[in-house]
Amino acid sequence: MQQDSSLAPHADWIQRREDLQAWLAELPGDAALGFDTEFMRRNTFYPQLALIQLGWNGRYALVDPLAFDINDALRPLIGEGNAVTVMHSASEDLEALSPLLPHGPRQLFDTQIAAAFVGMGLGISYRALVAELAGAELDKGETRSDWLQRPLTDSQRVYATLDVVYLKTVHEQLAERLAQRDRTAWHAEDCERLKQRACYREGDPQPQRGFRSASEWRPEQQALLRRVLLWRDQSARSLDRPRPWLLEDAAAMSLAQQPPRSARELEERTRGQRALRSPQRVELLDLLQRPVDADEISATGPILESPQGEAKRALAAMKDSVDKHAEQLELPPGLLCPRKVLEEYVVTAEWPDFLEGWRRGVLFEPLSSLLP
Repeated sequence: MQQDSSLAPHADWIQRREDLQAWLAELPGDAALGFDTEFMRRNTFYPQLALIQLGWNGRYALVDPLAFDINDALRPLIGEGNAVTVMHSASEDLEALSPLLPHGPRQLFDTQIAAAFVGMGLGISYRALVAELAGAELDKGETRSDWLQRPLTDSQRVYATLDVVYLKTVHEQLAERLAQRDRTAWHAEDCERLKQRACYREGDPQPQRGFRSASEWRPEQQALLRRVLLWRDQSARSLDRPRPWLLEDAAAMSLAQQPPRSARELEERTRGQRALRSPQRVELLDLLQRPVDADEISATGPILESPQGEAKRALAAMKDSVDKHAEQLELPPGLLCPRKVLEEYVVTAEWPDFLEGWRRGVLFEPLSSLLP
């Protein structure tokens, strides 16, 4: 297997909007466009888009979003046109692109999802996929480099270009295998689901449900935890700082379970939170000391407990059923139905949104019959 890091083809370096538009204008309307991004997310809530890589039919471009305002230049072809945007494991890239493509690419082809549908495993890396389908070894030495620096090094440019060089080969082979297995529509549905999830920017309205260790708390405590977590999310977005910089999970739980009685106590219990300054502490103290009313409790979705007794036995039976159907379909069980989705279903008896679409046709009858 050859080492291709020194053999990357030329890529146009684009620093002006008109040059980007001219490059895109030369593509046919139904082009299968290889697409990747580099972004940074060390000290911010929102990912900082640092580079866009494009590839089509042996032509490549590196677009510098720090040099000019891309605005809606990508939308005619990618966001609204008939181009197929080929990406690998696209969720974080789509989030970074959301200011430019608020609804994502109109037609997304995610190669990682496609690989799972054709029997190559769940969550395969781009490097492994390229090795398997293109016979090339990618050097991942620049994975953690500083993509916001300018100028980029030659090594960074090579690395970034190679990330789209093989997408054409990978896309063509995976699309053919999907068609052979009659999974093209299933893949398109999962790509649409991924796109909607990645481009949704409002935050989880019930964040407390991810804190299962608080499932036995009183309803008013769960409501207060939700209040604190919603405030943390909103503040992190407003300040553009990571959520844990404002309030780590353990601190949020501690404060909701036993609210501080004074500003001094709050300061002592939140010491070390890098983005929690005086204005935020004032807001947080008010949130923690304000009584929880019946409406807020009613609006708070209960935190689900781990399945016990009959529910636990039903969960095991459902897991066996999912494994059986996944084997018959030659799919990874985690692609068909993750365990946490089964846990939610067996506790609530409400058919999960995740299992709508093609999964409903496969799993509704066998799983619903196993409810306790």
